[in-house]
Amino acid sequence: MNLRNIAIIAHVDHGKTTLVDALLAQSGVFRANEATVERAMDSNDQERERGITILAKCTSVLWNGKAGETRINIIDTPGHADFGGEVERILGMVDGCVILIDAEEGVMPQTKFVLGKALKLGLRPILCINKVDRPHADPDRVHNEAFDLFAAMGASEEQLDFPHIYASGKNGWATMDLNTPSENLAPLFDLIVEHVPAPAVQKNVDQPFQMLSVLIESDPFLGRLLTGRVQSGKAVPGLAIKALNRDGVEIERGRITKVLAFRGLKRQPIDEGTEAGDICAIAGLSKATVADTLCDMSLDTALPAQPIDPPTISMTVSVNDSPLAGREGTKVQSRVIRERLLKEAESNVAIRVTESAEKDAFEVAGRGELQLGVLIENMRREGFEVAISRPRVVFKTDEETGEKMEPIEDVVIDVDEEFTGIVIEKLSARKAELKDMAPSGAGKQRVVLKAPSRSLIGYQGEFLTDTRGSGVLNRVFSHYEGYKGLIDQNRKGVLVSNSDGETASYALWNLEERGVMFVGAGEKTYMGMIIGENSRSDDLDVNPMKAKQLTNVRASGKDEAVRLTPPRRPTLEQAIAYIEDDELVEVTPKSIRLRKKELNPSFRKKRVKVDA
Repeated sequence: MNLRNIAIIAHVDHGKTTLVDALLAQSGVFRANEATVERAMDSNDQERERGITILAKCTSVLWNGKAGETRINIIDTPGHADFGGEVERILGMVDGCVILIDAEEGVMPQTKFVLGKALKLGLRPILCINKVDRPHADPDRVHNEAFDLFAAMGASEEQLDFPHIYASGKNGWATMDLNTPSENLAPLFDLIVEHVPAPAVQKNVDQPFQMLSVLIESDPFLGRLLTGRVQSGKAVPGLAIKALNRDGVEIERGRITKVLAFRGLKRQPIDEGTEAGDICAIAGLSKATVADTLCDMSLDTALPAQPIDPPTISMTVSVNDSPLAGREGTKVQSRVIRERLLKEAESNVAIRVTESAEKDAFEVAGRGELQLGVLIENMRREGFEVAISRPRVVFKTDEETGEKMEPIEDVVIDVDEEFTGIVIEKLSARKAELKDMAPSGAGKQRVVLKAPSRSLIGYQGEFLTDTRGSGVLNRVFSHYEGYKGLIDQNRKGVLVSNSDGETASYALWNLEERGVMFVGAGEKTYMGMIIGENSRSDDLDVNPMKAKQLTNVRASGKDEAVRLTPPRRPTLEQAIAYIEDDELVEVTPKSIRLRKKELNPSFRKKRVKVDA
């Protein structure tokens, strides 16, 4: 059978998963009467809640077109920069890719990132200009932008001669010419079969088995599942194999217990195995992980694995030691937290976990605040209680000059013209450099900047406030540059509880004039817990438990009932971005609390004097 392996790559929210939905529907994967869900590939709870793809997933469709019946393995990849580690690995096991670009938004930071990875591997992308039916779509401009991007990224002459197609993934049609309408995605299917080469490794079917592990997951019945493309030979149940690391050192030996091939949205056991060129998942090994080579016992050479870009953000994850610790979670010990973090680092190569100098604490480094937030949210849902520090950038030292280097990001902002001034002013104060500014249609401006990663920590909430929720900020890691100096981020002070107990309505009502509350009435609080934001720049210790003093003159029912403003409850990402270096986020299955590292106010004041 004809075989094609492709990846769908694009900037976040340019329509990858929706397009895959339409490809699945039109290839006959679903029965006519079968109930389907929107974004079928986003099966993870957080993916469906956030509306983004976090984990790369493989599917397979059969297409009977001009070239006869062809099996197309399609991999839906994440679009957010924080999950770029997934994209890098996936591109190593496909022979082509479809790069989607929104017909209205055009080229964005993550478009450059994923395209650069694809071109570096020698792939010849197909350009799909998606969402051409949007009101302000400009396909011709986007096509020119894409060609300029290919040229700027160092594409070869062969790669510059890329085919392009126009599509509406949401409405399920694609056409090679906008003047010639289409009713389905047949032109895209035929273009993939025609343009993407069949796997060159198919000729290696008579050689010993060899496969590079690209994705890893855990199955409650089969154990560890390792997914990759068979490079040579055949993966069959019962075959004795071994695992080699990148250096060719043997990790373990075992037998393949199951071979699972991708058929539509399902993974099906294949007793006869899968041949070279096909993508499959195998079970039977307990130690092998991502980037390891799984091979026949007669082989001793590891397959080359793609180097992974280093993490740029780190934070400390420690045991929750607050007065309310252990009341809401079941997994609170440092040993259990350590095992969970190491398990995550094993399956996600973009995350690194190291022991911290602090007691019962671990340094977790990743690509960005969202990636680390997703990890902590998953742990929270699994019953963990942890304390999280403020994110810090990962600095490097230049080997030649010894200069301190920090990560720099490309930032693209789409914002209404009236808010352009405040956005540029705020980011310039944070050491960002303005690179370009141009109209982007419908009264909006596109602002392109280069900014240190640490200047963007905690900026998202301030940005949404400044633009009244209408601005869109996109960022992606670019490179390392020399240290830019201190950045004054001017966060307001906080209101800190000075005692333990339950908050009282009367106390909170009196405190509202001091600032914005993070808690409501009747909630448990403790000394050192942050209960609100001060309207001034300094921290203030307050008593949120103070009740109204009652006398025979002032009875409880005489005064008007207290009416409180609803509290501003930060989400996990907002809380992590909000805190300062001397603060922590307490994360439990039921609550997100902000607190000072040092709970006792007397000790905090002594520490400030010592630091001064």
